[in-house]
Amino acid sequence: MSIADRREARRFNMTLPMRILSLDSNSHELKAFTRDVSYRGLYFLAETEAKVGAAIEFVITLPEQVTRSGDVNIRCHGQVVRTEPTENGKTGIAAKIDRYEFLHAAA
Repeated sequence: MSIADRREARRFNMTLPMRILSLDSNSHELKAFTRDVSYRGLYFLAETEAKVGAAIEFVITLPEQVTRSGDVNIRCHGQVVRTEPTENGKTGIAAKIDRYEFLHAAA
């Protein structure tokens, strides 16, 4: 069975800005971009290493062009499920989303 066959949630090819707040013991914030997202997970490219099984916390920004009402930030907690090297020297990281919350817009 291929990975595509195991997917239960429809994925959308979307390049969205994201900030990785924590990746296991790695404490500095990193900027990255999604390649595809679903309500259960995402795949993104980052300039960092990640271990399968590592806890991850990140914020995805849905831009005004998507929401039509201003940027929306979603804080997610999840787990790395797959990593792979890419041709541009970054790491491709697939992560499942265990829980998420919408962040209030700054006043």
